[in-house]
Amino acid sequence: MTTLLGPAEIRGLAAELDVRPTKRLGQNFVHDPNTVRRIVELAGVAGEDAVLEVGPGLGSLTLGLLAAGARVSAVEIDPVLAARLPETVAERAPGDAARLTVLERDALRLRAEELPEPPSTLVANLPYNVAVPVVLHLLAELPSLARALVMVQTEVADRMAAGPGSRIYGVPSVKLAWYGTARKVAAVPRAVFWPVPNVDSALVSFERAAEPVTSADRDAVFAVVDAAFAQRRKTLRAALASWAGSAARAGELLQAAGVDPGARGEQLTVREFAQIAEQRHSVA
Repeated sequence: MTTLLGPAEIRGLAAELDVRPTKRLGQNFVHDPNTVRRIVELAGVAGEDAVLEVGPGLGSLTLGLLAAGARVSAVEIDPVLAARLPETVAERAPGDAARLTVLERDALRLRAEELPEPPSTLVANLPYNVAVPVVLHLLAELPSLARALVMVQTEVADRMAAGPGSRIYGVPSVKLAWYGTARKVAAVPRAVFWPVPNVDSALVSFERAAEPVTSADRDAVFAVVDAAFAQRRKTLRAALASWAGSAARAGELLQAAGVDPGARGEQLTVREFAQIAEQRHSVA
């Protein structure tokens, strides 16, 4: 029987480990069992799933994932928390301990061969400053990831899930769309965290597309996306001038791709960015 962590247990573990949550690592620990159960449910985690958890912290969500029957690879950058996590699971869910692997790693440097098996699901509580880079790195590094549920700052969630034409549509939106579909699925109250953060949080669900959105080279497409949004107030003809070699050349490539040179990056789908990249490649 798994016993989830509540507010008293979270504070007790933190005191035992002399853990002082830091803004640098984005350490806000979930202490509400109902929130943990909801995250597990929204992530679609069931028995026999191989789950990659990033940022397990003191183990609240880890226990919930194991209770659902999943095999969990937990990646934690803090050595003190990484060392304590197996003990916490052994104490509170002894029957589940064999299904947990803990890796003391920076998720931005994680490699597929370091994991005991290819994970199908990513579940993570991510600080806002690394949320998008971590998700994009893991999607690229782990093609086995079919879905994800990440908890991030609300503003980051909005950008991740934004569509073309939105004021907040940008680099994160397009690059995630390269891999599949992101949706903001739920708000997370501040009160379920310790310490209470000064920002709102939300859950973003991601489903990897069954087939690639386009056959274009990913790095080539991402280079166009970066250039287009580096100067997002400019027209694409102007914004892509350095990337193409000149504004005139950018205009030619855009027209050949069927894209209005007077448009702006926030108006384009990932397929249209791919068409631009392919035009440059086809005449290179």
